[in-house]
This record gives sequence, C-alpha cells and structure tokens, in this order.
Amino acid sequence: MRFAKLQMVVFSVLSAAVTVGGLAYIFMEHPAYLQATRQGVPYFTPPVINPADGKALDLNMLVRHYQGKDKS
Repeated sequence: MRFAKLQMVVFSVLSAAVTVGGLAYIFMEHPAYLQATRQGVPYFTPPVINPADGKALDLNMLVRHYQGKDKS
C-alpha cells in the first residue's frame, strides 16, 4: 500500500470514529444545551420574529401565551 493511500485510510477511519463517538455522546450523555424548559422549549433557542411588526419575541413568552399562562 502506498503512503498516500495509507494516509487516506487512516484519515477516513479517524473521521468515522470521531463522527460515531460524537453521535454516541449526544444520544447517551444529553449535553446541557439540548435540555428543555418545562414547556418543552429547548434552551438557547433564538428569538422568533413577529410577522406583524418585525420585532423579535422570546419563544418562551409565545409558549406561555398560547398555554394561557401569560397575562399580558
């Protein structure tokens, strides 16, 4: 086996191992950034845009509003 081919095999095996290891970590460990609030909204979600006026709204506020818990 030539050196270039050996490098590609090693690189491919290493890339596959990192990918499988990363996916296993995500599914088994459940990192904090994948956790969700009581209402089921994941942490670190970006604000959503109100189509009526273009202002950014907090997603948690929208969930509370549609659940009837927001008094505004």
